[in-house]
Amino acid sequence: MPAAVAWGPAFAPVPSPSRAIRPRLRLVGPGERVSAPVRPRIRLSRRGRLLMTLMVAAAALSLIVVHMTSVSAAVAQIDHATTVAAGQTLSDVAAAQLPGLPMDEAVARLQLANDLNTPQVRAGQSLLIPALP
Repeated sequence: MPAAVAWGPAFAPVPSPSRAIRPRLRLVGPGERVSAPVRPRIRLSRRGRLLMTLMVAAAALSLIVVHMTSVSAAVAQIDHATTVAAGQTLSDVAAAQLPGLPMDEAVARLQLANDLNTPQVRAGQSLLIPALP
């Protein structure tokens, strides 16, 4: 059974200038292609795994802190809450609670503050009133 020999560089860290890299022989069977040697997988020590875990935990914690500060900033813009009376519309609430704004802007701010898709409100519904700038 014939075998071919492939020459390739030996695995070494960074060679020093005084030492020459000696090629290493590798047996190649019939029909096999000569390819680059497979690099070994990186294996982390216990300290490396701990460091990676701490880095991921720190990243997750920072994302949570950023999210919570954005939520608290949104909550800080709410002035107070009011309850819709029978027969009252969102425009009536906007006119009474946000008198310094034009009607369309006041209604839009109420819809955004309360996550409303439509201007429909019902009696007894509690609405958050945004703070004026």
